[in-house]
Order: sequence, then structure tokens, then C-alpha cells
Amino acid sequence: MRENKTLMRVLGIDFGDRNIGLAVSDKLGLTAQALGNYRLKGMDEENRKFFKDLVKNYEISEIVIGFPLRMDGTSGTRAFRTKEFARWLEQTVNLPIVFWDERLTTQEALHVLRDQKIKGKSQKGLKDRISAAIILSCYLESKQSNLDGP
Repeated sequence: MRENKTLMRVLGIDFGDRNIGLAVSDKLGLTAQALGNYRLKGMDEENRKFFKDLVKNYEISEIVIGFPLRMDGTSGTRAFRTKEFARWLEQTVNLPIVFWDERLTTQEALHVLRDQKIKGKSQKGLKDRISAAIILSCYLESKQSNLDGP
């Protein structure tokens, strides 16, 4: 049985060129719920305040960011930009950042949207937050597996 002395949430992030998809876990760290999108415009004080407030309001103790690797496992420009954002965020909120391989999460999110018969412009707003929820869910499952043991 899992023992969790401090009930704190994990924030999941799908970092994109324009939008950042956000998801949050329940306090037990078992489930992921899509939270919304955020449009980052530079790394100014307004953005710092948004993330500080988000961490405080949801009692976030850890952050997982989808890491965009190429299909062959190498990293490119997107991975570099994601690392820059992660450094900025870590300095902003003073919390540990974990990278999670996000290969194919966008495709999985689009598949979920197609299954729900959501099309066109409606897809655009949901794709990033669903991707964040998928990234977070996979991370939480991995943590749970490690706690449960063989």
C-alpha cells in the first residue's frame, strides 16, 4: 500500500511554441486532469506571477515537462527551447522539474479528440491540455509502478 505523508500535486506541462498545455494531478498523485492552456509571451514578470500563483493555488510540489525527442531519441531545437523554459520555470517557482519523453503524445491527444468527434478549431484549444494530461498520467503511472515494486 502506498504511503504518502505529504499530499501535494504534480503539474504536467506540454510546452509548445505558442501554447503551453497544463494538467494537474489529484493530491494523492494518482490521476491527471487537464487544466487548460497558457500563452507564454516571453519570460517576464506577468508570466512569473502566473506560474507562482498556479503552484501556490494548486499546492504543486513537483513539475513534469514533456521533453520533445525525435523518433530516433535525439534532441533538437525544440528540446533546447524546452530546457530553456524549464530552467526559467525552476528559478521562478523553486520546484524540481522532471523531463518526460513526450514522443507521440500529440498524436495520442489527436486520437482522443477524434474518438470524441471533436474537430476543427475545437481541437486546437484542447490538444495541448490533453497532451499535458497524457504526459502527466504516464509519469504518475511510472512513479506508482516504482512504488509498487516487482
